[in-house]
Amino acid sequence: MRFLLRLPQTHLRKLSSSMSVLMGSKQFLEFCLLPSFAASSPCCTRGAQRQLSSVSRRFRPVLASRPVSKSSPYHQRPNGVSPYTSISRAPSPVDPEDGAVQSRLANLRLKLADNGIDAQNCPSGQYSGLICPECEGGDSGEKSLSLFIAADCSSATWNCFRGKCGLKGGVRVDGRFTTSVVPVEKVERKLTVDSLELEPLCDEIEDYFAARMISAETLKRNRVMQKRIGDEIVIAFTYWQRGELVSVKYRYLTKKFFQEKNTRRIFYGLDDIEKTSEIIIVEGEIDKLAMEEAGFRNCVSVPDGAPASVSSKETPPEEKDTKYKFLWNCNDYLKKASRIVIATDGDGAGQALAEEVARRLGKERCWRVKWPKKSDDEHYKDANEVLMSMGPHSLSEAVRSAEPYPIQGLFSFKDFFDEIDAYYHRTHGHEYGVSSGWKTLDNFYSVVPGELTVVTGVPNSGKSEWIDALLCNLNHSVGWKFALCSMENKVRDHGRKLLEKHVKKPFFDADYGRSVPRMSVEELDEGKLWLDDTFTLIRCELDSLPSIGWVLERAKAAVLRHGIRGLVIDPYNELDHQRTQRQTETEYVSQMLTKIKRFAQHHSCHVWFVAHPKQLQQWDGGPPNLYDISGSAHFINKCDNGIVIHRNRDEKAGPLDLVQICVRKVRNKVAGQIGDAYLCYDRATGLFSDSPITPEKPERRSSRRQ
Repeated sequence: MRFLLRLPQTHLRKLSSSMSVLMGSKQFLEFCLLPSFAASSPCCTRGAQRQLSSVSRRFRPVLASRPVSKSSPYHQRPNGVSPYTSISRAPSPVDPEDGAVQSRLANLRLKLADNGIDAQNCPSGQYSGLICPECEGGDSGEKSLSLFIAADCSSATWNCFRGKCGLKGGVRVDGRFTTSVVPVEKVERKLTVDSLELEPLCDEIEDYFAARMISAETLKRNRVMQKRIGDEIVIAFTYWQRGELVSVKYRYLTKKFFQEKNTRRIFYGLDDIEKTSEIIIVEGEIDKLAMEEAGFRNCVSVPDGAPASVSSKETPPEEKDTKYKFLWNCNDYLKKASRIVIATDGDGAGQALAEEVARRLGKERCWRVKWPKKSDDEHYKDANEVLMSMGPHSLSEAVRSAEPYPIQGLFSFKDFFDEIDAYYHRTHGHEYGVSSGWKTLDNFYSVVPGELTVVTGVPNSGKSEWIDALLCNLNHSVGWKFALCSMENKVRDHGRKLLEKHVKKPFFDADYGRSVPRMSVEELDEGKLWLDDTFTLIRCELDSLPSIGWVLERAKAAVLRHGIRGLVIDPYNELDHQRTQRQTETEYVSQMLTKIKRFAQHHSCHVWFVAHPKQLQQWDGGPPNLYDISGSAHFINKCDNGIVIHRNRDEKAGPLDLVQICVRKVRNKVAGQIGDAYLCYDRATGLFSDSPITPEKPERRSSRRQ
């Protein structure tokens, strides 16, 4: 201990206080063994360190409270390192500056992620508890997977401790990478009634079932027994397959369940469906017995109850589908069935079980039972509750009234009878469409929610003006609100046009206003409030043009946020129409119009889509037709209504303020018919009114498709 005299007084005082507490203890020995102590003092010499090492060697025997065997880790000297370095259980930290270790750790975590294991927050050198990627921790979602990453990040191993899973595996990084997943193979136990000490039911248990309207005869046929566990008697539901006892599920009268371990998982009552083409699947053993009381022996129960919710993942393959292994084990029985009635509980878990079973067995051959109503807002929960409350006849009726299991996209007219009745009695409103506001036009065209109207016409015919006037009429008559995607109008100009139609006065005191006085400031303020309440603007402020998908997304938001009932897209050629090289313009237009129609139908929103005609050769001054629209004939093929707006330009043909509304297509005969209406345009206010005259149609100088 001569080296202690060479230490500074402060170190001696610290060492003295530490020795007084740790003298003779394991901690004191480790204190003396720490090389960092000597290295921390600049006064320590190499000789002192050697003295410290000799002291530590002399104290070694104190560590063992009992003889140390040669196989003990304390006895071994790996690579010449002091055996006491293996005593510490603290993980060896990864040096953050060791690039090779960090690279191995990153590679290891990537490979673990490939196996479904998220190890991003798992340190090296110790065990971490995670959710098992195979069993997902069962119904409780417990962290049953134990993951160990080696201290040097060279390998990782994992093991799931859930008895129903047993997933094991390991990976190693040494220039190459190998993985192996080794599921635990369980040896199925051979069970007998005698080995399990099962007994016939006592009177108390039979009375328990009698209260649930389950007869002793049904219990006997299904070989329901009992077992004594200490001072308690539990019900034993025996699972049989072709005369062999496969498993037993026990139930305390307090509704607590447990099963025999290492047994084959099958349906309860499996032998009852061996030769049947129609089977019934219920959630619990007592429900299976209740079905027999209602006359159905072709019934089985799942062995493990219901999941908490439907899994969002794809259905796993058979070898990984551990939760529903009983379905695969009974596949020989199930594949013969042409009709499977799912009669699980009516709660959320029961419906989740029905969905999981149906998606594995095929929804096309599944039917679903809807339990009778207990009250106006509540249904009975399961088969046994219906049996106890309403009797076997009502339970039988519920099963026989099972409906085909719903398949997404497949319906029957029965699903829409309520909607058809409402249509017949006109309780939804606007079944005939909403009046345009012009009597002469109502004979040919009215606005029906959920339809698409394509509007065309040669330039400067007043297409946008007429649509704006129509929107004002609809707002004034039925209070509809609208979204405007008008890309050719400045906001201020569009606002001016709408305000003039609403106030019925010109915005400016200009020549176009003639002798009509300009709207007052008070009328302007009232009109601005009306504008803000009635219209929502869809405008792309970027340099690029908006796509139809972008416009419909904003329109959907306007439906949900502002309750709009109409959408105007004006015009078609101001949208971004990028398409693949293999896609023709005709195919693109077809898909675009399909998207617009689906939006209109799903949101009960009428859409007006303005499309310009192509450049007309040898135009005779008459109105174009819908086949003249630039882009595709699908504009007339896919729309619900097709309208051509045409303004008179020939004084000999009639007044110059005369506007012809050519209705060229009406899909819904309830809402209109093909024909022409004539309106007068007031340039001062932008309003349209019914024309008192109907001009004669001039002879056409060229034959055109109508």
